[in-house]
Amino acid sequence: MSTDQPPTGPPPDDDPFRKRPQEPPPDSPPPGPPPSGGPPPGSPYDSPYPPPPPYGGYGGGYGGTDPLSGMPPLAESGRRILARLVDWLIVSVPLALIGIPFDVYDRVTVDGDEFQTTWTGGGQLVFQLLTIVAYVTYDTVLTARNGQTVGKRLMKLRVAMLNDGSTPPMSQSLLRAVVLWLPALICCACLWPLLILILILVDKPYKQGLHDKAAKTVVVTVPQ
Repeated sequence: MSTDQPPTGPPPDDDPFRKRPQEPPPDSPPPGPPPSGGPPPGSPYDSPYPPPPPYGGYGGGYGGTDPLSGMPPLAESGRRILARLVDWLIVSVPLALIGIPFDVYDRVTVDGDEFQTTWTGGGQLVFQLLTIVAYVTYDTVLTARNGQTVGKRLMKLRVAMLNDGSTPPMSQSLLRAVVLWLPALICCACLWPLLILILILVDKPYKQGLHDKAAKTVVVTVPQ
């Protein structure tokens, strides 16, 4: 057992374990009772940051009383439908013309009330891939550029990120376009657009379709 005794007397000034009195920071207010009519110093309501811009703070933040606080008016459903029809025509009409030299339409027969189109095997695959690329690229590039496709620009609408109102980046624009178009072009040509439309009509409070929810976007009106 060691017989060393602890040193007596005050510790030296360079003792790293010595507890020294804390000095107040240079800009701290003098001690005393807080001023009346306001929160005490150091309150979480004291913010060193300037107020957000007009499009900032979509959704009002956690605990906000109004989830639409700070957000431009959401787009009317009718105008969204018209904008989507315009975009569909812009892409589908050139694709229909391109399909002729691709020889994708092998035979068209009308039997009573039934309209049947027979596709050639190789041409069908190439044309389907071309269709997917065309729709997804159109929506992705224009949305990432300024939030507006041609249809949305005509209807005075734009796509915005839900959290801050900014233009969706390329990654979110691509995700939004893929969720919007891929199922409809591969397997669910009627069911998928109908499902998206129903969700836009009933979703509260942001009127988000499945593609909006996936990309965390909303469609709002453009200030006049």
